[in-house]
Amino acid sequence: MKFVGAHVSAAGGVENAPLNARRIGARAFALFTKNQKQWQAKPLEAEGIAAFKKNLAAAGIAPRHVLPHDSYLINLGHPAAAQRNKSVMALLDEARRTEQLGLPFLNFHPGSHLGELSDEQCLDFVAAGMRTILSETSGVGLLVEGTSGQGNHVGHRFEHLARILERVGAAERCGVCLDTCHLFAAGYDIRSAEAYEATMGRFDAIIGRRFLRAAHLNDAKAELGSRKDRHDSIGKGKLGLEAFRLLMNDPRFDDLPLILETIDESLWPAEIELLNSLVDGRAS
Repeated sequence: MKFVGAHVSAAGGVENAPLNARRIGARAFALFTKNQKQWQAKPLEAEGIAAFKKNLAAAGIAPRHVLPHDSYLINLGHPAAAQRNKSVMALLDEARRTEQLGLPFLNFHPGSHLGELSDEQCLDFVAAGMRTILSETSGVGLLVEGTSGQGNHVGHRFEHLARILERVGAAERCGVCLDTCHLFAAGYDIRSAEAYEATMGRFDAIIGRRFLRAAHLNDAKAELGSRKDRHDSIGKGKLGLEAFRLLMNDPRFDDLPLILETIDESLWPAEIELLNSLVDGRAS
């Protein structure tokens, strides 16, 4: 079974996120556990944590189908040690928040070398930061999000993601979140059955199917291989509806959080309904 939702607001407290997910007919959702544009935030309060868990149960959404997203400020691959360490500590704080909420994984972007390091050096720094965070926590894991490769960001090649996971060496607590827009922008085609199977076969061979733990569902405004991170509404971009039909019928994505980050949140209820209708070819 597929569990589709969206990245919903947690304004007013994390406990509001499950309620916002339920309003749009979601079976899964993502959220920020703190302001994504600030380094510091007040600790989560016991009342808010308890209310989050209560509301999550009331919404009928399992913790494994909730995927917190990290702050946009964090860069584990930063070439400067001070900024890199600041990012590690910030991601550690977010991992602890995720743990407090009873959620199994925190999703994050691997980072950028800013043109001052090699990809390999940057990947080493990302893996080292992940090892630190995992050593300081016990009930939460980390998912590396595949990127579009825009600018100097690493993580746009399957080989990059595989190297990070290999260097962390904690398979049960790590994994990958694939973003369909990023995947396409990075040069991986999924628009036809043949292209889709070739791309996912490469994922299985290079990274390993067991590491696929979540996906972001976004159409793409830019062309294949553009390296531009430009999301679009489902079926309205360069990917088109067939790519999502293929994904929604792929057992690799069963029982995973499948999260919309499309550009018009007013369309999320309709997009969730559309995606669910694609299962078993129920929509053309």
